[in-house]
Amino acid sequence: MPLNRRTFIGAVVATSGVISTPMLRAQGRPRVVVIGGGAGGATAARYIAKDSDGAIDVTLVEPSRAYYTCFFSNLYIGGFREMNSLGHSYGTLAAEYGINVVHDWAVAVDRDAKTVTLASGGVLPYDRLIVSPGIDFVDGAVKGWDVSAQNVMPHAYKAGSQTELLKAQILAMPEGGTFAMVAPPNPYRCPPGPYERVSMVAHLLKQVNPTAKIIVADPKANFSKQGLFEEGWAANYAGMIERVGPEFGGGNVEVDPVAMTISIDGDVNRIDVCNVIPAMKAGRIAQIAGITEGNWAPVNAHDMSSKMDSNIHVLGDAAAQGDMPKSGYAANSQAKVCANAVRGALTGSTVFPARFANTCWSLIDTDNGVKVGATYEATPEKIATVNGFISEIGESAELRAATYRESIGWYEGITVDIFG
Repeated sequence: MPLNRRTFIGAVVATSGVISTPMLRAQGRPRVVVIGGGAGGATAARYIAKDSDGAIDVTLVEPSRAYYTCFFSNLYIGGFREMNSLGHSYGTLAAEYGINVVHDWAVAVDRDAKTVTLASGGVLPYDRLIVSPGIDFVDGAVKGWDVSAQNVMPHAYKAGSQTELLKAQILAMPEGGTFAMVAPPNPYRCPPGPYERVSMVAHLLKQVNPTAKIIVADPKANFSKQGLFEEGWAANYAGMIERVGPEFGGGNVEVDPVAMTISIDGDVNRIDVCNVIPAMKAGRIAQIAGITEGNWAPVNAHDMSSKMDSNIHVLGDAAAQGDMPKSGYAANSQAKVCANAVRGALTGSTVFPARFANTCWSLIDTDNGVKVGATYEATPEKIATVNGFISEIGESAELRAATYRESIGWYEGITVDIFG
């Protein structure tokens, strides 16, 4: 059945199966604090609040008053969506679900006292803490670049003003100019994302600057949906895109934001726009809380609880959980498993076996959508793949158009599922 808003929400209702009880209400409501209002955090807050029927006090800490989805932000660059269609507020979560939405930064976690300290000085006690902070960037990952250069060489991997800036820079390129991308090493948010972005940049340039060139410096030998993207690039953007993989120096890159150059294995190229997507790590609060191991926060697959602290759960991009990619769909799926487990622990409601799913859609050109996805289960070691699927090379135009329409329906459905 093709996914659309109705079928997506229906599937969510059919599989959540929550039975909640207000058994602790007379003793004072247990408290859940959620850090991060993206696909993982907002979903977890909403499901805990709505399915506990007021038995749990839920506070969502998120500095931004509007959340712009990283997923589908490339379509804004390509001209297929407006930026305001990617923005979502927290008003419904507060007004209809009784969630206490606090627009502030979480700056400290005291695991012994079970408190979260805010930048404003406020302190929030919790019985369970859910950490879903998304990604930060690894310092020094790309020679010559740090976040102080993001307005010259945008990363645009946290959607919003960075996405708008990157598109404005592309539109301002001189005729026949050069766009460069520094692609990230594994693992990173949205594996097909950089290559969908290349497709959308090419789509835009084909219309406004058809003699422009695109260079992709990539440290990876292979990437998600590679055959599908390369097929699409050859068919729609012949001669425009050059990808330099590690065998030709794509892993030895240095940028100069002042001179606007990119050096690939010592070969210096003058460029007009440079999209630097550095190596990534869990959002900083996860490290502050002491729940990371290396760049990511390891979790138990059955409930997304931290392997360092059973009273803390980690969702989405920040989690080291096994086979699932770092994506909005994955974060939403993990959040529902986590919400079910947290409600069970705090109210005695039924806890169901953990099941996960993910699909990542990408747009290559007008009505040319492709997808990859899988279902997963919790094992003692990790979230493990059960089965998977991917679009095929050489599919008909009708099937590719149907895949794109399916992605639009999914977006409408999942954003309602996240934000109400």
